[in-house]
Amino acid sequence: MRNGELPGSLLFACTYNSIRSPMAEALARRLYGQTAYIESVGVHRSDLDGFVVAVLDEIGIDSHGHRARTFDDVDASSFDLIVSLSPEAHHSALESTRSTATDVEYWPIPDPSAVEGSRETRLDAYRRVRDLILARLKARFGTPSGPTL
Repeated sequence: MRNGELPGSLLFACTYNSIRSPMAEALARRLYGQTAYIESVGVHRSDLDGFVVAVLDEIGIDSHGHRARTFDDVDASSFDLIVSLSPEAHHSALESTRSTATDVEYWPIPDPSAVEGSRETRLDAYRRVRDLILARLKARFGTPSGPTL
């Protein structure tokens, strides 16, 4: 799949489906949701991180309805592209698609929950990850003509 080419279906994966992959899913849905089917999963399941809700709210994206899913909850081979955002998720994505035509890409995105400090320091880490994912999405799939961020 070439740069600038948006797949028909896109799955984002991280370790717990609580920070990076739901953030990527929400941003991608805002940008490309009219033209692609977009979901997210984790290797494990965990509740949505409150800082994710806060930094998405800041840019007008409501993520309160997110429900964590794992690779066991979806048919990974039914997606055109899986973007893994953590090493563990990348391994699971490759294992899940070993005998299929699904493309898998690894985007090494740092885990903002590893940052310690004040609430504002931690929020800044989540904002940096949000903005990094947004930049990666636009660089990889282009800027849509519809809603923008």
